[in-house]
Amino acid sequence: MIEILNPAELIRARSSGALVADILQSLKERSGVGTNLLDIDRWAKAMIVQAGAESCYVDYAPSFGRGPFGHHICTAVNDAVLHGRPFDYRLADGDLVTLDLAVSLGGIAADAAISFLVGEARPAGSVAMIEATERALHAGIAVAGPGARIGDISHAIGSVLGEAGYEVNTEFGGHGIGSTMHQDPHVSNTGRPGRGYRLRPGLLLALEPWIMADTAELVTDADGWTLRSATGCRTAHSEHTIAITEDGAEILTLPTGRR
Repeated sequence: MIEILNPAELIRARSSGALVADILQSLKERSGVGTNLLDIDRWAKAMIVQAGAESCYVDYAPSFGRGPFGHHICTAVNDAVLHGRPFDYRLADGDLVTLDLAVSLGGIAADAAISFLVGEARPAGSVAMIEATERALHAGIAVAGPGARIGDISHAIGSVLGEAGYEVNTEFGGHGIGSTMHQDPHVSNTGRPGRGYRLRPGLLLALEPWIMADTAELVTDADGWTLRSATGCRTAHSEHTIAITEDGAEILTLPTGRR
């Protein structure tokens, strides 16, 4: 299903996006050396409940996971990159953390992810990986607008990642979003311009470039959810939910202070 939001729904989408962004920013600020991933999940739950919103993850049970997910946020560390299920682990100096959060407020969902380093250590290549996903994300957003095609976004993202020297996995990518978290169209992180669905005002997309340092192959943890690099290398992931407008693309998942 491809869903086109009306103006009233878009107003609610802005609120959902701001909530997701503000929660992620708060969690990043609270996360440091010694923070337990289960505490991050509890903090996320408390902020979601306080806002009168609902987690998109707790009851999430797609075909590729061993569901339901059972937690309020995805927490991926170092070689984990997607669908990281929180567990009893305390963050160490230099850990590369990805927090991925999807929340529904007023019946409209928003989805975003951030990667960052904990503590003072800066292991080789980690900052470059995070920055590559951020550049790719903004390149994809820059070409999104009415009349553009999904392939234009995929090509823009993949070009940045490829030029930075990373292989691109095409099993998981961006997606449509609206009254539910995952909708059509699928947005691959590499592709050919001029192909695919033509973007229309009112369409919401979650764009999410992610990379692994030296491989494009994933393996799944025994928890049935957490996806890691097959070689044990580090990973990074950046995501925004955007709305296609008459004028281009609006980023919905910016923290309140950056709007």
